[in-house]
Amino acid sequence: MENFAFLFQGFSVALLPANILAALAGAFMGIVVGAMPGIGSLAGCSLLLPLTFHMNPTTGIIMLAGIYYGNMYGGAFSAILLNIPGDAPAVMTALDGYAMTKKGKAGKALFAANFASFLGGTIGIIILTVLAPTLAKVGLKFGPAEMVSLLLLAFCSIGWMMGEDPKYGLISTFLGAMLALVGMDPVNGQLRFTGGNVNLYSGLTFIPIVIGMFGFSQVIEMMTNRAEFNFLGGEKLTIKGSLLTKEEIKGVAPNAVRSGLLGCFIGILPGAGATIASFLCYMTGKKVSKRGKDFGTGVVQGIACSEGANNAAAAGAFAPLLSLGLPGSGTAAVLLGGLMMWGLQPGPRLFTEQADFCWGLLASMYIGNVICIIIAIAVIPFLTKILKVPAGIMAPIIMTLCVVGAYAANNNIFDVYVMIIAGFVAYFLNKSKYPIAPLLLAFVLTSTLETALSQAFKINGGSPSIFFTKPISLGLLIAMLLLILVPVIAKKVNPKKAAE
Repeated sequence: MENFAFLFQGFSVALLPANILAALAGAFMGIVVGAMPGIGSLAGCSLLLPLTFHMNPTTGIIMLAGIYYGNMYGGAFSAILLNIPGDAPAVMTALDGYAMTKKGKAGKALFAANFASFLGGTIGIIILTVLAPTLAKVGLKFGPAEMVSLLLLAFCSIGWMMGEDPKYGLISTFLGAMLALVGMDPVNGQLRFTGGNVNLYSGLTFIPIVIGMFGFSQVIEMMTNRAEFNFLGGEKLTIKGSLLTKEEIKGVAPNAVRSGLLGCFIGILPGAGATIASFLCYMTGKKVSKRGKDFGTGVVQGIACSEGANNAAAAGAFAPLLSLGLPGSGTAAVLLGGLMMWGLQPGPRLFTEQADFCWGLLASMYIGNVICIIIAIAVIPFLTKILKVPAGIMAPIIMTLCVVGAYAANNNIFDVYVMIIAGFVAYFLNKSKYPIAPLLLAFVLTSTLETALSQAFKINGGSPSIFFTKPISLGLLIAMLLLILVPVIAKKVNPKKAAE
């Protein structure tokens, strides 16, 4: 209860006119940046950090925090309407969101995403308010061994549970891991699979690949099969027409709440972040939801799992940042730099020595979350113009966005070539029934897995026993084995039921 007393004190800081304007500006810029492929929260916060140099520290961090969680809302827009995720956490949203757009339900998909984002974000902020110092200490128990086991569980979930056939999902996962190995080894600095091309020394960049595989592949599909994309000219979006029915709310709410709880915990883990939270919560929802079998075909439950998780994870990332000075993601590292720039040292004493700052920030997150959903819902009618554009005109527009987004990642024309190649690869993989999402997820997670694996072996003198002697790591490995073995055993014991 003491924390809530501090929170009410924080509202007296957050409700100052300058801080409300900062939250509003940050949320708006975050949504805009999130909806633009190729930028994302990390680049957005980095580019806009100089705007806060001369601000009061509390006002400045409120604006940067608004950009961070506003980006989570905005990433769903382009993912749902154009099948181009604005950032990595929105990849899972695109699976069901774009499928709903193709069914003429873009408005409902956007509303479901916003509603789930609000629920997940609110849950994450409440947990952060009550348990921030405690959560940070729990996160410290996740060392390299635990992170390896968690990522192995994620890999198995991705490959085994996505796609029409598990073997196709596993092959896609393997391809994604192979692509992630291109470039310099993060441990010893050796070059791998570069073919002497200097552009590959730093590895392949995620943004051009995701834009190519989700966006440019759709351009190819539009040009080869125009009739399938007539939905782009049919729907008129209104707020009233986008409202969810009672049944749809019942589908969104529990999935968003569950993903919010799990996503917040994943968000506090150093190196995990919203991307892993979105992936794992989507796979969890696919397993436990009543409509889990329909995930990926255009159901609000799938959107709820992804959006609830990434917004809660964004809130959870503040626990280790404020309590221990440990950034849980690249964006959190930018926020840490901002704190140090203002002369503030994150750590256990921050909540006592800078109470107004910490609790003012937490209070502003409640306000910012409300601002985000109001802005996100208000723009739904204006998005109707995107859906009215004929496919013949939409294709070159999307192509232009793809080129600009890929180039903006590193200001390098080579990334545009990577994007185009990735688009053709994704097009042929889709035609061959290979799912794209496992490839992208494996590509994102492999670098983290590789680094954690190396650290774990160094800690234990090269012995793999560390993975079996730590309780959390062992528990995650057992969960991974059960994930693989239970469906196989069930299929042999009762083939008909397993097929269903």
